[in-house]
Amino acid sequence: MAKLPIIEAVGNFVKENNALFCTPGHKGGAGFLPPFPDGSAEGLLKFDITEVEGLDNLQDPSGAIRESQELLASLYGSDEAYYLVNGSTSGNFVMIFSTFSEGDKILLERNCHKSVYNAVIMRKLEPVFVRNTYSRRFGMPLSVDREHLSELLGKHGDIKGAVITYPNYYGVCCDLAGIVEECHAANVKVLVDSAHGAHFGMSPGLPAGAVSLGADMAVMSAHKTLPSLTQTAWLHAASGADLEKVRFCFNAFMSTSPSYLFLCSLEYSRHYLETAGKSEYGKLIEAAARYRERINSLEHVHVVGGKDIGCETDPTRYIINVEKGYSGHRLLEYLRKRRVQAEMSDSSNVVLILSPFNSEGDFEKLLEALSECDFELLKEEHGEALDYGIPELRLLPYEALAAPKESVSFLEAEGRVCGESIVPYPPGVPLLMPGEGISKKHVEIMKHFIDNGVKVIGINDNNLIVTISGDARR
Repeated sequence: MAKLPIIEAVGNFVKENNALFCTPGHKGGAGFLPPFPDGSAEGLLKFDITEVEGLDNLQDPSGAIRESQELLASLYGSDEAYYLVNGSTSGNFVMIFSTFSEGDKILLERNCHKSVYNAVIMRKLEPVFVRNTYSRRFGMPLSVDREHLSELLGKHGDIKGAVITYPNYYGVCCDLAGIVEECHAANVKVLVDSAHGAHFGMSPGLPAGAVSLGADMAVMSAHKTLPSLTQTAWLHAASGADLEKVRFCFNAFMSTSPSYLFLCSLEYSRHYLETAGKSEYGKLIEAAARYRERINSLEHVHVVGGKDIGCETDPTRYIINVEKGYSGHRLLEYLRKRRVQAEMSDSSNVVLILSPFNSEGDFEKLLEALSECDFELLKEEHGEALDYGIPELRLLPYEALAAPKESVSFLEAEGRVCGESIVPYPPGVPLLMPGEGISKKHVEIMKHFIDNGVKVIGINDNNLIVTISGDARR
């Protein structure tokens, strides 16, 4: 048995010399140029220091950290900006805890990040879910259902705020400006999970940034697309945020021993965007368009663009869609064997994250792998995604978490209350979430998915988790 299993596993991966179309954005260190000392690992590690005299304090910044965060706020146009060393997850917690009080109603996208949902549970909020639209042609979730959003804002006059994802994992962008305008007109604050949009607004060919579109607060994962270390992110607060509460919650959810490697890489990302972002992202957008055209000339695959789905998309993200009858998961596995590491896959697509630090050689490696692929080996039939509505909420999520539970056959779950999320892939949007009632229709949908070979997270050996008591909240 290996004595250093993690180090050995990572070391072996590095030795493979993969073309990295996944996070982090620095692409194996290619993005770390001076001002880091001589670009070497040894020099970088010397920056791993604690909050000694002269290096300021993240919990109460008054020197270098404060100046650096002010420069970040100036770049994005926020009132205040904060360095997150616990990832965008901590930023989502800060946004939700500083905006809502226990018992408040919060508007959520059905496929929001699990950190948002976990914060809702811990803050003891009442979620009101808005549907997401879905592309049957490409087998992928799209954007917020604006008609349903308007309906919910009219029906629930006591919604205090909304959490909107911009962009989603596929790089698809909602009409954030329109959503902000509509929510603000209803006195609803808009918090934006922009984990995948830290680079937005930095070049003319990119979508606009969340703060510039009117978000009251926004979280951005610098590490996902920029030259910053994994786990690093930014939080932006605008005039609609209660800055006193934001500062308190920031300190509550942030480590008191922040990594200065993280802080330095966050500052470097901001510096990179300021000094080179416009030109380098311009070059990346041009290269991405050029290779997209070449990939789209191949059989069986198509890189989905905004014109295909009627939504704005991130031009630095590839959604490689495979023809019906072929598997996105199998294409991901094939690319991995060809030393091309993509970000993720679903039944119909493979998602690749591009950054300015992907070389021409990376794109050529991807194109060559796709050109030489034997698609006969990728054949796989999988079921179509179904449209399904929002279930009745019979227990608040935190009540469902606390309730005793048991495992039952999904075929016998009608009338029970869901204890753990049931998520079919595709489309990756929850069918049921904890606290929601299971109807006869839900049982039929689950059976349809399983009979058609669709992976359903939350169902194991045909069983799912339900609550035992407290099934009739309303």
